[in-house]
Amino acid sequence: MARIYSVIAALLIAIGCQAQELEYKMEFGLMGGAGFYMGDANLNGFYKNVTPAGGLMGRYNINPRMSLKFDLGYGSVKGDATKGDNKFPAIEGQKWKFDNSVIDLGCQYEISFWGYGTGTGYKGHKRLTPYIQLGLGFTYGGDALTMNIPVGFGVKYKLKERWNVGADWTMRFSMSDKLDGISDPYKIQSGFLKNKDSYSWTMVYISYDLCPKYRKCNND
Repeated sequence: MARIYSVIAALLIAIGCQAQELEYKMEFGLMGGAGFYMGDANLNGFYKNVTPAGGLMGRYNINPRMSLKFDLGYGSVKGDATKGDNKFPAIEGQKWKFDNSVIDLGCQYEISFWGYGTGTGYKGHKRLTPYIQLGLGFTYGGDALTMNIPVGFGVKYKLKERWNVGADWTMRFSMSDKLDGISDPYKIQSGFLKNKDSYSWTMVYISYDLCPKYRKCNND
């Protein structure tokens, strides 16, 4: 009888392990999309002078609802201040038309609306979930090396057990007015984020999960 109980217990444990959703600590992938700049040459025009952008991304998954996302991106800020409504003072040697490369290294804290996963286990995680994000990063571009504050949202989908796809939008508020090469043309005193350049990236990505959790139960 004791052997029968042992066999039943082993079967229940095996079934539980199979039903359990396998979670992963990390993921790594590629991202690509487009961006636009906002600053002296574009005060409020969303998706004006759009330029391509792309890079690498990775996540450290704290739990199914919270992650730290790291990204290394490359794009540009582009514009022509002479075509806007603003009239700039005559400054000798100032170039009002620009197309400057931008390198961005950042980290964002993500909170998903629902637990993210394959949806096959007892936890009932969702394959599709939106998320919001806030972080801190560094920007090198134009005549500046500066910090930035990325704020945004996105949506991700579990394509297969270890494959993810998603779309991600961020506005990255830099702490410099030199990304476009036009530095304070009106000589107005700047504040923390006042009179600074910013840029937005809209990305799609694909990533692969690494480092599975619960290795003993799943025999991975």
